[in-house]
Amino acid sequence: MEKKKHVIPEGVRVGRSSAGLGLFAARPYKKGERIIEYFGRTLTTDEEYTSRSKYLFEVNKRKTIDGSARANIARYINHSCKPNCEPEIERGKVYIDAIKNITAGEELSYDYGEEYFDEHIKPKGCRCGAHKAPAA
Repeated sequence: MEKKKHVIPEGVRVGRSSAGLGLFAARPYKKGERIIEYFGRTLTTDEEYTSRSKYLFEVNKRKTIDGSARANIARYINHSCKPNCEPEIERGKVYIDAIKNITAGEELSYDYGEEYFDEHIKPKGCRCGAHKAPAA
């Protein structure tokens, strides 16, 4: 995999959020619009089970990426029970797309999924502001 530079793409900015740092829209996005790629190093099978990273993304049964590198600006997108984005996997790559119209200044979010929610978010209390747990 080519090494990507730590460059914030146009259209987004990193800023303070209720969960620490977050990724925010620097311009409006329309529903269905592609916002950013979530990328990282592909892990070996052993690393998938031993990694302590909270930035793992299972692309498929044979490929998991670790998005913890700072160059992966999409890693700043926080969880929400009522998200405005969702991950789309195409040809082994993970993209984040808008699932509703997003205004400039709005924090970007997607649902991290039940397993991640139960292991990492629920024990500390969800801070997404949606005040509901994801559907089981």
